[in-house]
Amino acid sequence: MRDLQQKLGGEMVGEVNQPLTGVGTIRSATPTQITFLANSRYRSDLAASRAGAVILGAADRDLTPLPRLVVANPYVCFARVAQLFSPPPLYASGVHPSAIIHAGARVPESASVAEHVSIGRGAVIGEGARIGPGCILGDEVSVGAHTCLVARVTIYARCSIGARGIIHAGVVIGADGFGFAPDFSEGDGGWAKIPQVGRVVIGDDCEIGANTSIDRGAIDDTVLGNDVKIDNQVQIGHNCVIGDHTIICGCVGIAGSSTIGRRVMMGGGSGVVGHLEICDGAVVSAMTLVTKSITEPGMYTGSMPLMKHADWLRNVVHVRRLGALADALKRTAGSK
Repeated sequence: MRDLQQKLGGEMVGEVNQPLTGVGTIRSATPTQITFLANSRYRSDLAASRAGAVILGAADRDLTPLPRLVVANPYVCFARVAQLFSPPPLYASGVHPSAIIHAGARVPESASVAEHVSIGRGAVIGEGARIGPGCILGDEVSVGAHTCLVARVTIYARCSIGARGIIHAGVVIGADGFGFAPDFSEGDGGWAKIPQVGRVVIGDDCEIGANTSIDRGAIDDTVLGNDVKIDNQVQIGHNCVIGDHTIICGCVGIAGSSTIGRRVMMGGGSGVVGHLEICDGAVVSAMTLVTKSITEPGMYTGSMPLMKHADWLRNVVHVRRLGALADALKRTAGSK
């Protein structure tokens, strides 16, 4: 554990009885694993923990006789420790024989290009980048140094990915945004497609979860800043701008031309109506629908809490009558 303290700092209390080989939860950790306590709800579990050591905060320093590393932020420290025990995989550099790379593309010798990859004309791959099996990169795509496309990632033409990113399997970057103009003037009309000629530009140190789709801009670019973290199955519409360090949980839908600020947190299943702005530091709770711009930091929730179905039906009836009730109150107030 002394090695961990030297790398990560903090106060070391006690010595481990045997070398640590990995990480575990308070309930499941073995004597060769280190765990952490960052949530007070799990304090009672610490007494029965079999962990070889624990990471905790100063307020919990004397809560256990286990060897411990006392730090300012136990959760972040645990993340750093987990990274040390589980480093990213190392890929051999080179191009697999089944890969198809246009003669005009630039792929450095340090890059790793796996089976059945297609890289288009004018594409530029950064030093040490990993292009996993089945990935398709269109013309003039750029991928930054040491970025990893895990597998079956599709990046449409002219889109740009920054350095040190992780793009998980099934992600589609740069598909057409949902842009159509109604043309029913003659009764038999339809929808006129609006060409989507912008790009997607993604900054450094971003991670994008499996099967997420990020649409290209209609005219201007769709832009993600640095250190943006996106979960699985998220939809980001055309011309959206997302600020640095924002985190977006699974199944979020963000309609086109929305601007999301820096350090915003969006809970799973939440949604944003198009052409809105969410300011820096806002937190949107799970399943919340944002229908107007958020201009002040804070937590915002717009979902009805869980209840028995019969109670929900009864309450919804009352909610539907609120407009009529408000009108009645206005009439009563006006008659006085």
